[in-house]
Amino acid sequence: MSENLPEYRDWSLPAVRLLQGVVEQQDGRVWDVLMSNVSQLEQYMAKIGLRLVVDETEGLAFLRQFDEEELPDGYEMIPRLFRSSRLSFGQTVLAVLLRDALRKFEEDQIGDARCVVEEAVLFDSWKSFFPDHKDEVKLRRDLQSTLRKLEGLSFVRPFGSDPPAWEVRRILKARLTAEVLEHLKTQLKNAVAEKRIAAVVSDHSE
Repeated sequence: MSENLPEYRDWSLPAVRLLQGVVEQQDGRVWDVLMSNVSQLEQYMAKIGLRLVVDETEGLAFLRQFDEEELPDGYEMIPRLFRSSRLSFGQTVLAVLLRDALRKFEEDQIGDARCVVEEAVLFDSWKSFFPDHKDEVKLRRDLQSTLRKLEGLSFVRPFGSDPPAWEVRRILKARLTAEVLEHLKTQLKNAVAEKRIAAVVSDHSE
């Protein structure tokens, strides 16, 4: 059986890692092999309808699904490996808080340090978006659950447990540009204001 396998290629390792998620410069050898084989990886991924995105400035690489209008005839037959899904209100709030933390971190960044945010600090900002929720225990559970959801999207990963903290990954910057961030912040502020007004009206109608 083994003699029928094609010859091993170094870029197989970053290819699999890309299909699993994000490859970052701090991944060491995987990143180095990827950067030495960008052309081969681009061609391989294109055959299955995926675009390789490499951002050397940010030190990350990931895959995107090609837009339908970009694909030649026949490629529409390939099933989509990645499907876009809308974030819930809570997930959007957390993504915006994390992206804003990354923006502020980069303004003062020194060297190759990582952007790490303590869970308690996140919670202080998180709860302000839920003015009608008074149960802080439930709010904390909701935050932890939402963090795990964003971990599944490669936006964050755990960074220590005493105190609990999370590393904000730079892929979030690629997914939420500065322009999109400001737009979402405005939308969230308006949504929270509407909730507060609704709560006041409800209190006065009782």
